[in-house]
Amino acid sequence: MAMPRKPLAEYLLEKGYVQKDQIDEAEKVRSQSKSTDIGRVLVDLGYVGEREMIEAKAQEEGLTFVDLDRYQIDSSALNMVPERIARNHSVIPVRKEGTDLYLAMPNPNNIQAIDDVQMVSRLKVKPVRAVPGAIEDAIRRNYGGGNGAPEPGAAPGAAAPAATATAPASSRGDISQAIAEAGAARGIEVGEDDAAVVQVAEQAPIIRLANALIQQAITDRASDVHVEPQQRGVRVRYRVDGVLHEAMTVPKNLQAPLISRYKIMAEMNIAERRLPQDGRIEIRQGGKDFDLRVSSIPTPAGEKIVMRILDKTSVLLGLDKLGFTEEVASQIEELTRQPNGMFLSTGPTGAGKTTTQYSVLHKLNSIEKNIITIEDPIEYQLNGIAQVQVNRKAGLSFANALRHFLRQDPDIIMVGEMRDLETAEIAIEASLTGHLVLSTLHTNDSPSAVVRMTDMGVEPYLISATIIGVLAQRLGRKNCSNCKEPYEVKQSDLRRFGFNVEDPEAAVTLYRGKGCEECKFTGFRGRIGVYELMRMNSEIAELIVRRAPPGDIKAAAKANGMHELREDGLLKILNGTTTPEEIMRVIFTAGF
Repeated sequence: MAMPRKPLAEYLLEKGYVQKDQIDEAEKVRSQSKSTDIGRVLVDLGYVGEREMIEAKAQEEGLTFVDLDRYQIDSSALNMVPERIARNHSVIPVRKEGTDLYLAMPNPNNIQAIDDVQMVSRLKVKPVRAVPGAIEDAIRRNYGGGNGAPEPGAAPGAAAPAATATAPASSRGDISQAIAEAGAARGIEVGEDDAAVVQVAEQAPIIRLANALIQQAITDRASDVHVEPQQRGVRVRYRVDGVLHEAMTVPKNLQAPLISRYKIMAEMNIAERRLPQDGRIEIRQGGKDFDLRVSSIPTPAGEKIVMRILDKTSVLLGLDKLGFTEEVASQIEELTRQPNGMFLSTGPTGAGKTTTQYSVLHKLNSIEKNIITIEDPIEYQLNGIAQVQVNRKAGLSFANALRHFLRQDPDIIMVGEMRDLETAEIAIEASLTGHLVLSTLHTNDSPSAVVRMTDMGVEPYLISATIIGVLAQRLGRKNCSNCKEPYEVKQSDLRRFGFNVEDPEAAVTLYRGKGCEECKFTGFRGRIGVYELMRMNSEIAELIVRRAPPGDIKAAAKANGMHELREDGLLKILNGTTTPEEIMRVIFTAGF
């Protein structure tokens, strides 16, 4: 069912879906908005419908387009895929030919969906394109709209009581079963030849185990998955709400095929085990799209894999949902409405700096603004914004990209991170020539950003002339709303957070989670930001030029209305959002 490839615009014109002047107009809009998707621009302008655009994309990719509103789905194909798999990945089988199963998909590059369907059907999946909404409708029609999950060989609509459409894609039991099945398959020792490793890595038990570990991590709301070879096994840990938890240990004889399976999924070189590698996996679970950024490093016990799970919808939270006080949120909006200057986010790795920057960009994004970013890597794709990926092998660094950005008529530039003097100087030049620049630094608090830039070699007078605001931030765990309960502490116990103690022995009512099944008995569920916003004024600018110590800059910033991280943390403690111990964990350092 593969089709000859044909450029999208050419196909749309040939079919009469659009006119030449509409294509020309869309090209102008695409050029102005720096979008890379002419099909999306045509849809946004109302020149073509979603159905026609997806049909044209299929031609461009050499795939068949299936109109599910008219197509008669082959019942023998439908019987090969359980309802829960179809619903989980938003796919539906439409036709079976010999050992080939044609699968209607919204994203033909979803390798996990293809793996899952191939595993349960024991057929070779051939992707075809269809309108996402039509796929969902077809799933409801053809599986009877019930809660069950028919197994291969069952009649359409037949239900298996053990599975429901709303159930998680995997469970600990699924993983244990997958480990047992993989263990029963042919074992393999570390060091065997690549062909043998690949052969086992592509067996159904290993595929099921690899997928189950990822699915369980998403179900547990993990941000990272660590697959760590040890001397006698493979330890798997999930980072949930910023804290690593051990999930399970996989037998040592499954190490090589499991690691290789993840490298195959991430399109990495499985034969290279001596050097670090990076890759990417796209999956869909529970109706949501996820990107997994995969990193491998060599260790004495074998290659360690870390997968960062990025929920594509989380970046669009909006500034009002990141935990800012009303005062800080309004100040950030005021600062980022400036036509030029530099707004920095600071904090350690994993503090939520990128989410904050993306939320600001989402707020600023409009047809009147030309926004360009340079990132390493691009964590989320934002419509209407030109995003550039660093490629050091090709000679594309932060600094090189920034030089070319200034010829692209930008209004707003985001630099993923200022790592060296060259990048900082070009970013400063951009802000001095009428651009708003957003970027990040690794510092412990807002005033330290000045020290960090000075250490890079940036002249203090340039810092004072360009920075308009610095936002330091951390992420702390939130009390579980299901099991949160009150308790009392002495006022003196809160003195370190800047609490105004009137009577040291008087009690203050706080809240903490006692632990329940919903929070997996940790007492915490979700995270909240803790912030410190330093706004530039003439006094702070003068101190920077005079190379004043950070303590003097902090004092001036506080006089200008800045609340320290610990003070913002105190607000979260007093309103019951989190606990003093959690704020201490993420904020306090020696000498604080």
